Amino acid sequence: MSHDETPPTMPSFATALRYWLKLGCISFGGPAGQIAIMHKELVEKRRWIGDSHFLHALNFCMLLPGPEAQQLATYLGWRLHGAKGGIAAGALFVLPSVFILFGLSWLYMAGGHLPWLAAIFHGLLGAVIAVVAEAVLRIGKKALKSPVLWGLATLSFVAIYFFQISFVLIILGAGWLGYVGNRLLPKQFPAGKGHGAAKGHAPALALPPAPRATWARTLTITVLCLSLWWLPVFAIAAWLGWGSTQAQQGLFFSKAALVTFGGAYAVLPYVAQQTVEIHGWLSHPQMMSGLALAETTPGPLIMVLQFVGFVGGWQHPGALTPLAGATVGALITTWVTFLPCFLFIFLGAPHIEKLGEQPRLSAALTAITAAVVGVILNLGVKFTTHALWPASGGFDTFTAVLAIAAFIAMQRFKAGLMPVIGACALLGLAKQVAFA
Repeated sequence: MSHDETPPTMPSFATALRYWLKLGCISFGGPAGQIAIMHKELVEKRRWIGDSHFLHALNFCMLLPGPEAQQLATYLGWRLHGAKGGIAAGALFVLPSVFILFGLSWLYMAGGHLPWLAAIFHGLLGAVIAVVAEAVLRIGKKALKSPVLWGLATLSFVAIYFFQISFVLIILGAGWLGYVGNRLLPKQFPAGKGHGAAKGHAPALALPPAPRATWARTLTITVLCLSLWWLPVFAIAAWLGWGSTQAQQGLFFSKAALVTFGGAYAVLPYVAQQTVEIHGWLSHPQMMSGLALAETTPGPLIMVLQFVGFVGGWQHPGALTPLAGATVGALITTWVTFLPCFLFIFLGAPHIEKLGEQPRLSAALTAITAAVVGVILNLGVKFTTHALWPASGGFDTFTAVLAIAAFIAMQRFKAGLMPVIGACALLGLAKQVAFA
């Protein structure tokens, strides 16, 4: 028997730890790219997890609110080395981007008065418009598989854009329609397909049986995770008051963590609506700049919420200095965004291998994804409107041309995201130099 056909041995915790750190540093490309990296490395190369096991875990994570790639890493770490493995994998998936984005956020706010830096961020506006437009098309092609789903996407756009109906209500309504509709009209509300099992894999690591889900285990995890989740929020409220921006950020982003179905692009319209239009923590152009910065860092795109927390805390520091207010805002936002992911995974992990296919839950997710297409379109329209018709007045022809060029580069010539963002930033700088 060849080496490839021999099941591998259980990796040590230190070996796994090195891999999770590496993953956190190279996890560019959004959830699709991050999942592909994990599949290639953990299923095909190292064979720490079987292909069908990996796909069942992925399908489960897609049913949860929160970043599915980070949750998948948390589950795989847990399955290999228990709670410490899950915590290590989930935390290291985001920690590199936490530090990188914090530095970029500080540079954005502290150096915002510098003409060359402002020019770079001006150039990034065009890239963000193109990226959001490309996301609408990409997700739409996969999600809108029937006339009813097309109608659901249209309805969600009309509901949120013209009537300002809550994103949460749209998601809940779409999920309910998908769940019920799969029984009544299965062709119009199809269950999502699996992600395709890889063929001809050599034997994977023989994992020990998963721990059983007991009431004691469930209660312990729930109490521990809820305490860790909310104690920092109450501590900030006791320190700065419930009316402070940082305490309000802890409350708001805790709520957002429960409705982030469908990826970061799905929740961004809700976050933009609440943080820009209701709370006034930042502006639409600042939100777009944050999205561009989050796209350039490893880790989940939902890290853009850390930028929102940073800018909101900087601009509304209360009794703190701007940097201190921004630091507290960024930390509490990141904490309440990702802590719930560990709660969901640790509670659901013992059941994952038994779930298999759940057609109605899958159909509910399909309907939610269809509604998300309309929600993302709303995000694109609002961002584009604020970028092309800025508060200073007039029409921004430069941003419009840049957005069209960036979109064509990605759609027609399959240019990568990072080169497009880099080119737009350089063109913004070139424009500043040429017309200075």
